[in-house]
Amino acid sequence: MSIKVSLRKKAISKNRQSLYLDFYPPITNFQTGQPTRREFLGIYIYDKPKNPVEKQHNKETLLLAEQIKQKRENFLNKPEVYSNYELEQLKIKELGERNFVEYFQSLTNKRKASNHDNWLSAFKYLNTYTNGSLRFADLNEKFGNDFKEYLLTVKSNKSDKVTLSQNSAASYFIKFKAALKQAFKDGLLQIDLNAKIEPIKQLETQRDYLTVDELNRLIKTDCINPLLKRAAIFSALTGLRFSDIQKLIWGEIQFDSERGYSIQFTQQKTKGVEVLPISEQAYQLLGEPQDATERVFKGLHYSAYENQHLYQWIKIAGITKDISFHNFRHTFATLQLSKGTDIVTVGKMLGHKGLKTTQIYVKIVDENKRKAADKIKLDF
Repeated sequence: MSIKVSLRKKAISKNRQSLYLDFYPPITNFQTGQPTRREFLGIYIYDKPKNPVEKQHNKETLLLAEQIKQKRENFLNKPEVYSNYELEQLKIKELGERNFVEYFQSLTNKRKASNHDNWLSAFKYLNTYTNGSLRFADLNEKFGNDFKEYLLTVKSNKSDKVTLSQNSAASYFIKFKAALKQAFKDGLLQIDLNAKIEPIKQLETQRDYLTVDELNRLIKTDCINPLLKRAAIFSALTGLRFSDIQKLIWGEIQFDSERGYSIQFTQQKTKGVEVLPISEQAYQLLGEPQDATERVFKGLHYSAYENQHLYQWIKIAGITKDISFHNFRHTFATLQLSKGTDIVTVGKMLGHKGLKTTQIYVKIVDENKRKAADKIKLDF
């Protein structure tokens, strides 16, 4: 069956009409693999040309659109005139014209919560660097390394007085590499550029944590958001991330008369299925049991506004450390190691896939041991 290709118009802003091709029956979209009736050409004409310049623009644009239409019709209805190699090259050329920045934005839109915020920040830097336009055909190792250098030298979006931190640059560049990897999987890139481009090295940072004394002070201190307070203390007792606490439902809370309470859940970040034992004190923070599908911490949200409640609560308790919600997870890991729990067990309780991530907490504990040793001073 032959495919009919028609040139059509769609009204857009500023008295213009966008030109697109209409296919009948539908054809397969190379990017999505789904059937489609439309292909927008990215060109427009004036609805009512007001001067000779606009009239000439319409004449030239319509001629170009007709040529594109004819080529598409020939390609779709006479595939036998092309060899398999030629068809593949035409497909590669068409995919190469697509906009990588728009593709990156579509990946960003699929992310949720704090992960979405991180992807969105990465998108903003990429969008600024490329002025919103980067063909897949122009993606190569040189561009990747140039963008890496840009992130390491650009001023922060939060303040034009400071350069973007290396760890922030590293985090955003990881998102860029992840997009390259996904594009390769989707068939939009012919080579795995992600594997060819080195990441930005993360600098080790001091991970603040709370002592048992500080946690007890927080427990005795009122918070304007009691739900956030319960969730934070629960994180310090279990090591759970905010995202996993937020989505926790009652059906995931398990009880065994011999082993006590535990949580069976899928980690939001790693997608790994975990069984995490929790203490009696941690369970008491959950409140009265509800239906299996109900959220345990129903109404818990992540936002700058909620973070202010967290900072105020910590400040009122007399704690001067720079503490975010994630530091309660760090607190769990550090306190477990300092109390003698072995690193393998702590890593498993945190849901780490390997020991490399957990080892940073060992350094903190070793540093504390050094400080403790230096407290005994004699007069020689």
